[in-house]
Amino acid sequence: MTASRPPRSRSGPGPGRLRAVVTDVDGTLTDARRRLDPRALDWVHRLETRGFPVVLATGNVLPIALALHRFLGLSGPIVAENGGIVYSRASGSDWVEQLADRRVAERGYRRLRRAGLPVRRLFTDRWRESEVALEPTVAVAKIRAALGRLPLTVESTGFAIHLMEAGAGKRPALERALAPLGVGIEECVVLGDGDNDVEMLSAAGFGVSFPSGSARARAAARFVTRARFGRGFVEGLKESRILG
Repeated sequence: MTASRPPRSRSGPGPGRLRAVVTDVDGTLTDARRRLDPRALDWVHRLETRGFPVVLATGNVLPIALALHRFLGLSGPIVAENGGIVYSRASGSDWVEQLADRRVAERGYRRLRRAGLPVRRLFTDRWRESEVALEPTVAVAKIRAALGRLPLTVESTGFAIHLMEAGAGKRPALERALAPLGVGIEECVVLGDGDNDVEMLSAAGFGVSFPSGSARARAAARFVTRARFGRGFVEGLKESRILG
């Protein structure tokens, strides 16, 4: 875990305006089969060209998120592993912080196995540093009941179920990631579709969810699009009027 923080930037417009875009990846920039939507990517490029940093906030592992970040030419930080990892680049250096202890999640996984639940870890768990992610084959309610009072957060993205040390998550990680930019969540358009996006959507300057999103995500958003997935991403950004 890297304890150092990148230097704080003072550039950018004053408070009270939408200054950045925070987006989930799976089901937001992609379709149901996790294929990137070129319409959404075109708008990501427009935002970056106009000086609005795009932040990825995803349950994916950092290697996947970082590859997407670099291939798209993004300038914003990354929140990976559902908030367990924060990545940024400043002053020519890469900065990584680990915000959750994977050992806590591992204890939870072992308890689920002892309880006889047929849980299966994601293939990408071999690269995870802060959490355990499971295939969505067992109901979240059953997992929570089996974990009892272990200090764990259990959240569903629709694509996976994440076990993470209590207190961690996308919103606290996003606050940490945005701080060096001098940007608050209330100055961001936030787009997400899962239960793990609810706290970010609630705090956003303009929260966007989708008809394909969870009931909690839709309730937390300021605007629910008519279109799904990448087309909905574009619709939400147009509704926010971040580009004027």
